[in-house]
Amino acid sequence: MPPSDFSAARLAMVESQLRTNKVTHAGLLAGFLEIPRERFVPANLRAAAYVDEDLPLKPGRFLMEPMVLARLLQLAEVTPDSRVLELGAATGYATAILSRLAKSVVAVEADKTLSALAAPLLHELRCGNVTWITGSPEQGHESKAPYDIILIDGAASFIPDAVAAQLAEGGRLATIWREPGEPMGQAMLMNRVGSTLSRRPAFDAATPPLPGFAAAAAFVF
Repeated sequence: MPPSDFSAARLAMVESQLRTNKVTHAGLLAGFLEIPRERFVPANLRAAAYVDEDLPLKPGRFLMEPMVLARLLQLAEVTPDSRVLELGAATGYATAILSRLAKSVVAVEADKTLSALAAPLLHELRCGNVTWITGSPEQGHESKAPYDIILIDGAASFIPDAVAAQLAEGGRLATIWREPGEPMGQAMLMNRVGSTLSRRPAFDAATPPLPGFAAAAAFVF
């Protein structure tokens, strides 16, 4: 697909994938319409950048399906005052969208190759409120905690203690909760009240697991 066609594909994604699947937040829709998803995938996948499925970036890593990501962000209720922690940020697509919605975004990605792709893109797109960290997502980023919102950019079956501790009182954690071996997960919103995290399932999603967030002996629900 030639570059001139991507704006049409982006509009079609917003109109046919997002609006028709209960995504109504005006700022969120504007972010998806503005941010060039084709820039965040390998060159050989750019023609497929706007299809409604997860796109592989490298073995074990992916760009989340647009509809699922949009509904997950809408579920998290990001506001202009929100301090957001994004875990497993990959090439920074969700990061760029979050930068248009939140006060600040800390994005953590373990893979140095993906980080190297993300940094210049975020600079080019003027995401000046983003702090990019190349490190372990399962450790979060304590120095800027607490966060009003934590987004796990993939499916998880446990929340590490370090991550749970960085969520502010009344804060919201959004992810796809997917038990090991199950073909389908559920979008899950978790709210911190005191020392506990409540859970509210929202919709089904077959999002692949994010490395580092598989079930283990830590903060298991």
